[in-house]
Amino acid sequence: MCAIVGLIGGGTPAEAEAMAQTLAHRGPDGIRVEPIEGLPRVKGALAHARLSIIDLENGWQPLHAAGCTIIGNGEIYNYKELIEEFGLQDRVTTGSDFEPLLHLYAKEGERAFDRLRGMYAFCLIGADGRVWLVRDPFGIKPLYYRQTEGVLQFASEPRALLPSQTGPQRGPMGIDNEPLQDLLALNYAVGRNTAFRGVRRMKPGEIAEVVYGRPAPRRVRSPLPKPQALPREETGLLAALDRVLEDSVSVHQRSDVPYGLFLSGGIDSTVIATMMSRLNERPVTAYTCGFEVSQGKTGVRDERGQAEKTARALNLDWHDVSFNEEDFWRLLPAVADALDEPTTDYASLPTYKLAEAAKGTLKVVLTGEGGDEIFGGYGRYRRALRPPLFGGRESGPRPDVPFLRDRGQAAVERWRHATDPGPGLSPLQQAQARDIAGWLPSDLLLKLDRCLMAHGMEGRTPFLDSEVARFGFYLPDKFKVRGRLGKWLLRRWLHRHCPGADPFARKSGFTTPVQAWIAPRARELGPRIAALEGVRNLCDLQAVRAVFEDEKGAEHRWPLLFFAVWWGIHAERLAPRDALTRLIGEP
Repeated sequence: MCAIVGLIGGGTPAEAEAMAQTLAHRGPDGIRVEPIEGLPRVKGALAHARLSIIDLENGWQPLHAAGCTIIGNGEIYNYKELIEEFGLQDRVTTGSDFEPLLHLYAKEGERAFDRLRGMYAFCLIGADGRVWLVRDPFGIKPLYYRQTEGVLQFASEPRALLPSQTGPQRGPMGIDNEPLQDLLALNYAVGRNTAFRGVRRMKPGEIAEVVYGRPAPRRVRSPLPKPQALPREETGLLAALDRVLEDSVSVHQRSDVPYGLFLSGGIDSTVIATMMSRLNERPVTAYTCGFEVSQGKTGVRDERGQAEKTARALNLDWHDVSFNEEDFWRLLPAVADALDEPTTDYASLPTYKLAEAAKGTLKVVLTGEGGDEIFGGYGRYRRALRPPLFGGRESGPRPDVPFLRDRGQAAVERWRHATDPGPGLSPLQQAQARDIAGWLPSDLLLKLDRCLMAHGMEGRTPFLDSEVARFGFYLPDKFKVRGRLGKWLLRRWLHRHCPGADPFARKSGFTTPVQAWIAPRARELGPRIAALEGVRNLCDLQAVRAVFEDEKGAEHRWPLLFFAVWWGIHAERLAPRDALTRLIGEP
């Protein structure tokens, strides 16, 4: 729901507005800017680019109440419950989901942040003069900062914190190579540093107080609440799961604008679709992306057939979206531009296309991200449960990236440090916790945020809810993994409520036929990509060329191609189409 930017310790409204304009795609309904006034120890300016979702007329920010000020990105889903629990009915003056937090902060200070259920990143300035930056525990909504000459700048995307990308100041950016090594080894970067020198990310769940122009981390909240007592038998667990899902999907549907669903052929989005169909009187609008390619040659599974079965069973208002080779070359530079913090996850391409197709019909989309991580869906989780004698091993990346000089080993060590799950968890829970700390916020949620917000749309993830996590993560292993199937309890629930979805079919990962589309241009791409400064800084150039000359290296072509386009846009400041055209000519 928007973009936020701010300058704490100095700066003007004009500077804040210029920053917000770079994020206007996130807030197409308008930008509001204010100086920070009335607090002698705090000076600066705030700006908010709004995507209107709740209280369309009065929900504009910066928002003021109880002597406090807030600008926020995202949604606080339990705002109605907070109003009721704390008797705020006569105090709130808007229908904004962020206003109750201001009244709670005035009453109990920092403790108020622990009462929130939702996806959010915000800056709160209290009547006590304290300034807070806060990010939700799963890291669904992003927040970045930069310190310059005693002023703290923060924003929803790194691009707002960089020097002007137009005019006489246009020129190469200062790049930090370490996050880019992580990107090429892991598909995403870990840790606090971004690829842009001096621009850092808030950690998921982090609460930081701004003191003398610096964010001083107070604590980091875990996305995994303390466990609760669960029923021991499957019948009781299914009933409890039904209640948890209904509650989460219900609050994730709170919106004053049209909402719908991105539906794949998999378990997670089908569970969400099934519950949405129960909760809505009208047919739920759903979009599915499939690929126009010869499947026999690529091994790509088009999920539209299964999605259509689900849509018919649930009476969805279903839209079939095709993705072809022309879309690949057309959207690649747009996606690389949107992902200023990059991930080489090729699923960003169909996600972007779905958002493009749904724009104008929907403003809010529910998705299935998080179902695998919370309920144990990935094949790597099953390997973590097997003894070493039978092929079991610790879950985690094991890259042997032929074109990186160190083959990716340094990136793996950084990943291990950044995702350490701590003691007291089973091997399966350790694998889940590492994904929740790394893969989820730095890849899946990053992709969802940027690709949807590039079209002024909000993505919501009902599986990544505190109550769903409290229930699902702590299930006994046998209700997550059974035989060769993960997400066992979710499958059992779906079999009961939507048997037409074929819930016991084996998971086949979501794939995009990028190798088939790159192959005809591979030989011309190799030397051109190897000539780029960013590639020379990180890679063995002979190995890069070999990737594009030998079919054995085909799986490594997409990360290098994406990185080459990303580098042209964000490091060399080329226009997105130009960054691709110099590699392949006119597509």
